[in-house]
Amino acid sequence: MSDATSHDPGELVIEPPSGKPANACVILLHGLGADGNDFKPLVPALNLPASLAVRFVLPHAPRMPVTINGGMQMPAWYDILEMNLGRRVDEAQLRASAARVHRLIDAEIAAGIDSRRIIIAGFSQGGAVAYEAALTYPQPLGGLLALSTYFATADSITPSEANRELVIEAHHGSMDPVVPESLGKAGAERARAMGYPVNFRRYPMPHSLCPQQVADIGPWLADRLTQE
Repeated sequence: MSDATSHDPGELVIEPPSGKPANACVILLHGLGADGNDFKPLVPALNLPASLAVRFVLPHAPRMPVTINGGMQMPAWYDILEMNLGRRVDEAQLRASAARVHRLIDAEIAAGIDSRRIIIAGFSQGGAVAYEAALTYPQPLGGLLALSTYFATADSITPSEANRELVIEAHHGSMDPVVPESLGKAGAERARAMGYPVNFRRYPMPHSLCPQQVADIGPWLADRLTQE
């Protein structure tokens, strides 16, 4: 298996701890105002089997003005225009970020990783990009992990036939003051109505991750990456 991926300073890359060449990949997008380092501690906590040889790619969002934060510059995948229940967003910027994820997937495939062994994941704003990126990618992927997020482009997305049966795992906190659980549940239900197999799990937490959730993510990833 080739391990000749080319990464730039805009990505934090964590290679398999076994030292073996990667033969699977998880691309995980952080939330608003954070960067890829935000989820660096999550990787060892997942306790994935070394035999899976998973590479984690944690991209850093560019800095841009964010309207809901008074135009303050911060790491963001797209501008959020209104803090309402539907989260009116700059869809052109969101799709540009999804196109960046597509290029990351392309690089992993070029390095020899089967597209079906690539998982797209995202937290909050990163999750909205993950929905768009995974469901529009033209080759079959291994799964989509949507964390404390919403389906911002549900009304405008043009899904790829290659991922019409993509398995979606959606998690949300029941005490989330940033992205209400109702918004996360509505996004999962929209995806289910479009024909995707969706599993929605809720956890007693705010806008974050919790230990039980981490304990659930590891086996889910392992299961998706051992599918034939």
